[in-house]
Amino acid sequence: MTVPIAVVGPTATGKSDLGLALAERLDGEIVNIDAMQLYRGMDIGTAKLPLAERRGIPHHQLDVLDVTETASVATYQRNAIADVEAVMARGRTPVIVGGSMMYVQALLDDWEFPATDPAVRAKWERLLETGGATAVHEALCAADPVAAQTILPTDGRRMVRALEVVELTGKPFAASAPGIGTPRWGTVILGVDRDTAELDERIERRTALMFAEGLVEEVRGLVERGLRRGVTARRAIGYAQVLAYLDGEYDLRHAQERTLIGTRRYVRRQRSWFRRDPRVRWLDGADPGLVTTALDLIAEGRADAATVPTSQDADLVDPPTTASVDPADDIDPASTERTPQ
Repeated sequence: MTVPIAVVGPTATGKSDLGLALAERLDGEIVNIDAMQLYRGMDIGTAKLPLAERRGIPHHQLDVLDVTETASVATYQRNAIADVEAVMARGRTPVIVGGSMMYVQALLDDWEFPATDPAVRAKWERLLETGGATAVHEALCAADPVAAQTILPTDGRRMVRALEVVELTGKPFAASAPGIGTPRWGTVILGVDRDTAELDERIERRTALMFAEGLVEEVRGLVERGLRRGVTARRAIGYAQVLAYLDGEYDLRHAQERTLIGTRRYVRRQRSWFRRDPRVRWLDGADPGLVTTALDLIAEGRADAATVPTSQDADLVDPPTTASVDPADDIDPASTERTPQ
């Protein structure tokens, strides 16, 4: 059976280019695992590869949602699993590329999502509305002290979800997170990173290029298609800041600066998350021999995958962090002034 390859890591490290190179050499197809690239029309601000630059390689899980639709980790998991298995059934290699942390874990680990109940969710949302984040935090302290310590006391959205899960399952919020064992399908996980100073410069150049190439115009067009009604799309880094600019909250220079700051903050979260996953085989994105090194690691990983036990039998370690199954978890809540609480 073909073993899939995952290329993960922080934003702007060169994952997309490496994924294309590996797909060319391994007779592969790309499966996107960037949450915001699921949205049609969100192209410039997500650094989505234009069709002309995809080298004729099929890409899956791109442009599957309208901006008015709410992204769902559980829905992504179901659809992406089907895509990966269809690629393998064709005898080709799935190359999974992206850096959305929760989506990576949902696809590669045996994660069963807790149910959601609109009535229960509405109860805690009413508390958030009437009592604010402080009241919700107090309720969470009583229901699940560990979750209360790990979720920011100002993050009303996540606290509401944690209270919903605890009430529905009768278990601590962290119990909904999967352990980390052998990846689904024995996937070989490659991580791409760069020196921090170099990556900061790349992010700065990338942010400036996005604004120069028409991010503001892209957002204006998406507003006409309902972006403001979207629960998750409107909160994406870059898009939220441009919306604030269009609303007169600050000037364009400040919108670009806020986008840069938010991206750097998000990169720190990605780095922390992925670095704590012992299954990731790390690569330097600046390595001139990057593709060759990656192919060597893939060969080693496939050999290992042939000898390790299944994920049900493998030793499990704790997940990188307390998991939340809210669909917007991969949007840094501190990166935008417009995040709903």
